[in-house]
Amino acid sequence: MESPVLVDGLTKTFKVPVRETGLRQSIRSLFNREFQDVEAVKDITFELVSGEIVGFLGPNGAGKTTTIKMLTGLLFPSDGDGRVLGHRPWKRDKELLRRISLVMGQRNNLAWDLPAVDSFALNKAIYGIPTPDFETRVADYVSTLDVGELVTKPIRNLSLGERMKMEIVAALLHGPEVLFLDEPTIGLDVSMQRRLRRFILDYKKEHGATVLLTSHYMADVLAMAERVIVIDHGAILYDGRLAGLSEKFSTHKTVRVEATDLPADLGRLGRVVERTPARATIEVERDRVSAVASHLLGAATVTDLSIEEVPLEDVIDRVFSDGTLSS
Repeated sequence: MESPVLVDGLTKTFKVPVRETGLRQSIRSLFNREFQDVEAVKDITFELVSGEIVGFLGPNGAGKTTTIKMLTGLLFPSDGDGRVLGHRPWKRDKELLRRISLVMGQRNNLAWDLPAVDSFALNKAIYGIPTPDFETRVADYVSTLDVGELVTKPIRNLSLGERMKMEIVAALLHGPEVLFLDEPTIGLDVSMQRRLRRFILDYKKEHGATVLLTSHYMADVLAMAERVIVIDHGAILYDGRLAGLSEKFSTHKTVRVEATDLPADLGRLGRVVERTPARATIEVERDRVSAVASHLLGAATVTDLSIEEVPLEDVIDRVFSDGTLSS
């Protein structure tokens, strides 16, 4: 069985106008425009297995949204190939569009001056959703996301977080098999972020949907994805298990220790991140963790000791800030 999403050497290059500042250069550019090529996505290859949620990570400008736009048919690639449910998405086949959905947290897909219920009804007509299915899904999704009092308000009167809930409801009414979620929890408070994650997980489980998720909230990725693809400067840096990301890019682990008589020379064991008279947090090189733990157990009256991976947010931040694309 073919994977629902196949990407093979996908590339997108934009021609960007270039000119110097100043009136003379502005006038000159009217008659002799110069351009430079900017590679937003560079020869990327990956596939998504049916029913999995994959986190698509990278800093702003890394190529995440450009990739999603190609996979949903909003952009034509400059080179390479891609298939979503067996279709080349940039051909905009109606059969494909009925089976996928795109939610972009930074873009409004609903009618700005109409209440959400009208946009829901419009989607019903566009996708040909049977009335019983439509009514059941609207009632279920509205109840789950607790937006019953909001669906009759014009979209322009809603906050960003409230609008995002409506976007999610509208995007799932036709029962899509592949979801492209670009910052779906933006603008939501912590409680609603958790509820929305649970909502997406339940939808995936019930429908067997495949999800490509981008988010700057690492909690989204940790809660929903077991696999991540990391992209930077348009190229894939890592594709694998979420748990393996720290193993690949982090050279350290965090040792937390509580003791009544901590040694004074903790600095020689590693980088001391935090210290109080009875507690310390030390960043230790991976190959020295066992030796450091043994030393602490022998040198102090330890009441608690734990060894943890460096937080994923810190790992990602180091990867991008250090520019370790070839690691």
